[in-house]
Amino acid sequence: MMKRSFIRLMIAFAGMAMSFAPAHALVEININKGNVEPLPIAITDFQSGNELGAQISQVIAADLQRSGLFAPVNKSAFIEKISNPDQQPRFEDWKVINAQALVTGRVTREGDGRLRAEFRLWDTFAGQQMTGQQFFTQPENWRRVAHIIADAIYERITGEKGYFDTRVVFVSESGPKNARQRQLAIMDQDGFNVRQLTNGRDIVLTPRFSPNRQEVTYMSFEGNQPRVYLLQLETGQREVVGNFPGMTFAPRFSPDGQKVIMSLQQEGNANIYTMDLRSRTTTRLTNTPAIDTSPSYAPDGTRIAFESDRGGRPQIYVMNADGSGQTRISFGDGSYSTPVWSPRGDLIAFTKQSGGKFSIGVMKPDGSGERILTTGFHNEGPTWAPNGRVLMFFRQNAGAGGPQLYSIDLTGYNEQQIKTPAYASDPAWSPLLE
Repeated sequence: MMKRSFIRLMIAFAGMAMSFAPAHALVEININKGNVEPLPIAITDFQSGNELGAQISQVIAADLQRSGLFAPVNKSAFIEKISNPDQQPRFEDWKVINAQALVTGRVTREGDGRLRAEFRLWDTFAGQQMTGQQFFTQPENWRRVAHIIADAIYERITGEKGYFDTRVVFVSESGPKNARQRQLAIMDQDGFNVRQLTNGRDIVLTPRFSPNRQEVTYMSFEGNQPRVYLLQLETGQREVVGNFPGMTFAPRFSPDGQKVIMSLQQEGNANIYTMDLRSRTTTRLTNTPAIDTSPSYAPDGTRIAFESDRGGRPQIYVMNADGSGQTRISFGDGSYSTPVWSPRGDLIAFTKQSGGKFSIGVMKPDGSGERILTTGFHNEGPTWAPNGRVLMFFRQNAGAGGPQLYSIDLTGYNEQQIKTPAYASDPAWSPLLE
């Protein structure tokens, strides 16, 4: 994997100082307004002398369009043909096709074989360059560079971090329904570069990313025994965290990565425990005759959301990190499950079952502001993008052969299928890569 620390990033180009658009520039998106009108943006093919420049611009355009915040202008409408991305564009040619922002760039090969990818983002109405950066990397990492450039454009225009330079771990499912093979797999957030992480001989469930980005936990039933494994993504090495009979979901990490939190079943009921990954000691947080499961830490580590049927049916509860102050926060019709705290700390995503259908929704940590984002035959397993603006989940449609992955933003208007080579479930979104 290419780490950002190994990419040389330069903020200003030789021979041309970078200027930033003023605060009153037309090119900005307020993503806190709810349903946002997508910003028209022109993304030219990067100059390269081969097809790579066009491929990089296509990935950038696809990332931005998939966010729902940008509307890439059709290249057939372009009037100016950019031959030198170092020169200032003819802004009138871009304004007449309503391209409010413009991206130009170049890809060249260095003497040592590395690629140099550079881009400029222009505000066409203000007639100014907003940002410019360049990156050096190995040729095989060209898609990652495109995602990093898309993140830079997203952040400059929205004021918030992007989420394109990320990966998703999921369960890849193939074969007939009565003999389904389930393998742990990883891919880029757009569904490309899929790689299998396990051999498929044993059932795997519910992978979870560590905050350090380089390891995941997951459940496996090797020898018909439920075990939790810690897998190092870089080396492929794994270790057993523990044997946990009755466990149905893998643990989640604490924000500092030092502990995992989980539900353990004993004598017909299940309670929430934490385990210190260094000492392997466990601490019990709940003690009820009910089933308490699906715990998830707040990003600051001070609180935990979890699911419990102590009130008669599954609902969402919140408690302090030491187990005190357990409070129910969901009170709508139906049952609530799989709560996951947003990386921003402002919302909790959940699965809701009501009227024979499954919905993905969000609510504030005090239970207020509940919003359903999507409803279907069977939706489950929400996971957050690292900027807290987009969710991924898996859906099983009635009569379909198997589950598929989908993403949706917080407006609920921008639902996208993430295509995978096989059926897919249990997604877990990584933090931004470094």
